[in-house]
Amino acid sequence: MTLLAFIRHGRTGWNAEKRIQGRTDIPLSDAGRAELRGFRAPAITRDTDWHVSPLTRAVETARLIGPDLFRIEPRLIEMGWGDWEGETLQSLRDRYGAQMLANEARGRDFCPPGGESPRDVLRRMHDWFCAVGAAGRPVTALCHKGVIRAVLSHAYDWDMTGPAPVQLDWNAAHIFEVDAQGRLRPVEMNHPFEAV
Repeated sequence: MTLLAFIRHGRTGWNAEKRIQGRTDIPLSDAGRAELRGFRAPAITRDTDWHVSPLTRAVETARLIGPDLFRIEPRLIEMGWGDWEGETLQSLRDRYGAQMLANEARGRDFCPPGGESPRDVLRRMHDWFCAVGAAGRPVTALCHKGVIRAVLSHAYDWDMTGPAPVQLDWNAAHIFEVDAQGRLRPVEMNHPFEAV
């Protein structure tokens, strides 16, 4: 089993407005940058290889709290929200009513029009999980809420209906182990950042 830590990017203007970002390439907000300057990644991630989503908000976060060198990993990109990027969940619920609630009740198979489901996210990441597990070298993945929630669902065998098995702190690292078959095991959620 290989250590695999996940960290979410810092806050953006769209986060503050509760807008769905998906693959829209939104940078960190000034407030998000200022918050991250007060932290550094936990010690458990320091001797790991860092793999970072290609989206600007993730790359900026890595530059603020991570090592000088990291690898861009396209498979860590956020879940695609298709036609709903830029919307809020509340506006979608108001517009689509029971249809939206039925889609959300599908859990791992929830899928926005023109987007992907959490199950799709796990499928596209499977080969990466296997490669990390087989290599045996600890990795920190700096990515997105949708990706981390999909990983959580896989590791805890949570179908994404009902409450999450663990409430996640987004200013923390979430530690798993992964094997060469891509199986994930939770180790420690909410491992705190260190104050600078």
